[in-house]
Amino acid sequence: MIDRTGLMVILSSPSGAGKSTLARRLMEWDDSLRFSVSATTRAPRPGEVDGVDYQFTSHEGFLQMVAEDQMLEHAEVFGNLYGSPRGPVERAMRDGRDTLFDVDWQGGQQIRASALGGHVVSIFVLPPSLPELERRLRMRGQDSEPVIAGRMLKSRSEISHWAEYDYVLVNDDLDQTEARLRAILTAERLRRDRQAGLGAFVKALMAEEDAP
Repeated sequence: MIDRTGLMVILSSPSGAGKSTLARRLMEWDDSLRFSVSATTRAPRPGEVDGVDYQFTSHEGFLQMVAEDQMLEHAEVFGNLYGSPRGPVERAMRDGRDTLFDVDWQGGQQIRASALGGHVVSIFVLPPSLPELERRLRMRGQDSEPVIAGRMLKSRSEISHWAEYDYVLVNDDLDQTEARLRAILTAERLRRDRQAGLGAFVKALMAEEDAP
C-alpha cells in the first residue's frame, strides 16, 4: 500500500443546505475520517464533553495558541472565540488520515491561506433553491421566525462565495450528493502528488526489470 499525506476537507454551506447530515454520512462511510474539534472560550453547555464537542479553553490560552500559530483559523462569535487547533490536524495528516472541517467561507479562507493550505480540498454545498432552503429551516422546527429570517439573509452572503471552492454540489437529492462527495474524496486521495510513497514504489518496480 502506498503511503499518502492526509487531507483537510472543508465542507461549507448555508444553514439548512444539508452540510451536517452529509458530514455525518461521510464519516459513517469512512471511519478513518476525523472531525476537527474546535477550540472555544465559551463555557460548556449541559451534556457537552471537553475534547469531544469542543476543546474548552480560557481566553488567555486561546490567544496564546493564536500567537504561537497553533490555530488554522479563528474568529470571534458573540463575544466568544472559536478556532481549529493545528496540532491534531498535523498528526492526522502524518498518519495519512483526513480531517473534516465544518467551517464557513471565512474559516475556509484562513485554512487555505495557512502553511498547510496545499492539502486542502474545499467543497461548497448549495440548496436547490432559496424557497427550498427556507422550507428546510422551517421543517427543523428549531428556530423562531426572526432567526429563520436572519439565517436566510446570511445565506445570500455565504452563497456569494461559492466560486472560492474547489467543488460545488447542489444538494437536490441527499443520496446523490453523498455519492458525489465520496467520489470527490476518493479521487483527491488518489492524485499523484498526494501519494507520498509513489516515487519510491515506481523506482522499486522499475528495478525489478534489472533483477537477474
